[in-house]
Amino acid sequence: MTITQTLKKICELQPQYSSSNTEAMQQRGLLIRDGLANDLRERLPYLAKAFDQSVNDIAVQASDGIGNKIETPWVRLFSKTMSPNPRTGFYLVIHFSVNGKELYVTIGCGSTIWRGGSLTPVSDEELLARTGWAKQVILNKWHTIDPFGDAISLGARSPLSKTFEKATVVAKKIAIESVDAESINGLLFNAVERLGEIYLAQMDKRDISLGDQLVDEIFTISKPLKKQSGRQGFSLTAPQKKAIELRAMYLATEYLKQAGYQCTDTSATESYDILAGLEGQNFKIEVKGTTSDFCNSVLMTRNEVDLHKAEKGKTGLVIVSKISLDKNMDPPIASKGVVDVMLPWDIDEWSAQPIAYQLTKSLNKG
Repeated sequence: MTITQTLKKICELQPQYSSSNTEAMQQRGLLIRDGLANDLRERLPYLAKAFDQSVNDIAVQASDGIGNKIETPWVRLFSKTMSPNPRTGFYLVIHFSVNGKELYVTIGCGSTIWRGGSLTPVSDEELLARTGWAKQVILNKWHTIDPFGDAISLGARSPLSKTFEKATVVAKKIAIESVDAESINGLLFNAVERLGEIYLAQMDKRDISLGDQLVDEIFTISKPLKKQSGRQGFSLTAPQKKAIELRAMYLATEYLKQAGYQCTDTSATESYDILAGLEGQNFKIEVKGTTSDFCNSVLMTRNEVDLHKAEKGKTGLVIVSKISLDKNMDPPIASKGVVDVMLPWDIDEWSAQPIAYQLTKSLNKG
């Protein structure tokens, strides 16, 4: 059976959906888990060409439900490292409408995120931010989301299927009568190219705020034997971090100078990075740099927090996000960056959460 025949047969069985393992659902399950999944596996050598050479662990997974059957079965193509299970990461996924009239070739994502050392469910708002971020990655590369500009509507009632829709980044709807092998192969390759670009952005940790990146590093140090998210292997090296730090300091200083401030680099001697003076008033400024596209969280030491609280109104925070990093150079070269200046900065407008404690054993005296 060809991939075209498999897709059409699955669509034909969709209107016969039952949560029970009826004969029709048994047949649909075999077509999903064996037929279509194997069709994609046979295409892996061809589709792998769309990925960067750093992505070399592509696999296929399919499901029509565990126990009870689900309204909307799926087959996904993914990197084992970047998306170790359907709850995490991004992947190419084929969905089927309940009425069987169309199928969707999509890029979707899991509805949990690795945060603070554990998988955490994301809210609808966060899910929208994640899919929006991935869509922007695609737009930055191709300047269009075509041919994946269709809205996805599976017509299902179950919460799970509704989550599938919310977790879709981009989609291409294909009417069942329009399914043919050539168009499917082309769409799959185009989708994999876009998925590969998202993976590269994730390897640079552009989807994780600076604060969450550093929390994960602390968790890795404190729990070295605990199973980590697959992406932990993409932590930045010390030279890469240094390049980012220097780029952030440069852009922050240039921004402040253009605004009329006299700047002194205090990063080596004080618990703040820049002393910025203007018209007789000095501001103690913290600078944070990141490759992330998000600048909604940072990590600070106790001394830094104490300073910003004690001298509120006389301190500032500068976050330089979206820094580009050329890791192939030795030493690494950082460029670009978007400067976000909060001056003065009110630390009490940000929520602070303790994520680690230093515990010291008291010495017994005499």
